[in-house]
Parts: sequence; C-alpha cells; structure tokens
Amino acid sequence: MTYYLTRLFSWLCCRLPGGFCSALGEFLGKCTWPLVPKRRRKMAVENIKICLGVDEAEAERIARASWVRFGPMTFEVMRFPVLRDRFSEFVEIEGAEYLREGMALGRGGVIAISHSGNWEMMGGVLAQAGFPLVGVAMRQKEGGFDRFINEYRRFVGMHITYKDNVREMFEFLKQGWFIGLLMDQDVGLRDGIIFDWFGRPTNFVQGPATLARYRNAPIFPGYIHRLPDGRHRVVIQPPIFVERTKDKAADIRRTMIEVSRVLEQSIRLYPEEWFWLHDRWKSVRNADKDIVKAE
Repeated sequence: MTYYLTRLFSWLCCRLPGGFCSALGEFLGKCTWPLVPKRRRKMAVENIKICLGVDEAEAERIARASWVRFGPMTFEVMRFPVLRDRFSEFVEIEGAEYLREGMALGRGGVIAISHSGNWEMMGGVLAQAGFPLVGVAMRQKEGGFDRFINEYRRFVGMHITYKDNVREMFEFLKQGWFIGLLMDQDVGLRDGIIFDWFGRPTNFVQGPATLARYRNAPIFPGYIHRLPDGRHRVVIQPPIFVERTKDKAADIRRTMIEVSRVLEQSIRLYPEEWFWLHDRWKSVRNADKDIVKAE
C-alpha cells in the first residue's frame, strides 16, 4: 500500500508547478519542526554549538534550517519523472573534469559524500551527465518505500546495491564504475575507525578507502548545495589516492582522515544543509559512558 500511495503522491507532484512544490515543501518543513522530538532537537543544537562554535540562537537557526530543507528536497525527488531530462537546466557541476580524468584511468573510483543538500539529486545528476554510478543504499524498513525510492534512483540512471553487498561493489569497481558512498553515518565501533572530526572523536566508516585501495582507484569527495536562486551546484573535489604500504590499516586510516577533512570543510561552508539531527557521535559517546561505568 505504501508503494502505491507514494507513487500517487509523486504523480500529483509532477503535475504541480515546481515553484509551488518548493514553497509547499518549505512550509511543511516549518510546520513539522515543532513535531521533531525535543530530545533530538536539543541534541542537534548542542552538536552544532560544539562543532561550529556558535551561540544558542545561531545553533537553533541552523538546526531548524537543516530540518526544513527536507520539505523542498522531498518534493524534488517526487518530481524526478519530470525533472530527469532537465537536470542540466537547474543543476551545474563543478569539478566534472576530475571524474572524467578518473574514468580515463580505467580503475573505477569512489565518490564520497555526506547527507548534505539533495544527495539523491546529486546521484541522478552525475548519472545523467554520463558517469557510471553505483548508489549504495541502506535498506528501508518499510518495504513499499524501499521499492519506490530504488525505482526512482534507477530511473535517473544509477545502479543500486545495498550496503551489505560488498562483493558487488568490488565487481563494479573492476568494471570502471564509480561507487557513491554516504560516509557520515555513525557505524558500530567494531566496523569503524575513530579519529577527530569537527575536533571531536568520531567513529568513521572505512569503506571508501578500503574499496579504493583495492584497485588503486581515486576517491572524490563531493557535495551538492542549493543556490540562492533555487538551482543546485554539485561540487567534485580533486581526487585522493590511498597510499599502499605494508600497513593496510594505517593506509586506510590516513586516507579516511584526509577525506573526512574535505567533507568537514564543505559542511562548515553550508551548515544548514547537513543533517544535524542524526546522532553522529552516539557510538563514541556511549562507549565513553561504558568506560566510566566500568571504572
């Protein structure tokens, strides 16, 4: 049922003017902000204050804007059927030459991004621009919505695999594809590596550097952000290569620190566009609490 209701909603969105949808999305975002659990809003504000060094009022503004932007973003995804062939009209790509140079190497590559801006659109824009892209997705709890969103991702040109299908990622990398990875989610301590991000110990994924090291492939940090006139800009940063020494763990750690710093800089540029309501520091914080209890 969820699948068909979402398709119906998308059908309706595609028949409404884009400007109206954007305004409606922003209105709904503002209306629903008070409904976000108080605990999560407080967590986001505290993280913003610590990471960005801003006062309470500014942190609250950024946290609210971070939530509100999901309204227009949702409508944009729902309108993919009418936007796909027009992506180039309202989305510009900066740094596309880096991806073209990466393709010429024939080793594939990794595009490392965060939950900033309309990352769903970023994948579609790059795919429509001719870059072979594998989007690595997290399986949604609701099966109908999982089916819907992956259909739309494929519709705009991406191949989709789930995050636990590592073998398929390696196979596509061998074939010269770019693997798109969201790398700003908190992962289990067993699977991640800890280093400072925004000046705080943070548990980071290893996947981008692990994949790239296997093929001596480039990693391209990137992001998308909304311009003042409502259009978008995709920014691809210069490639980062994994040093291949006898110490694989150290190679991966060094590379992930370098990639994370580039992404941190982009979030500092456009803090309202990052998803601050995700508890990015949860696993490290909980581990510290466990240590205190044990003592």
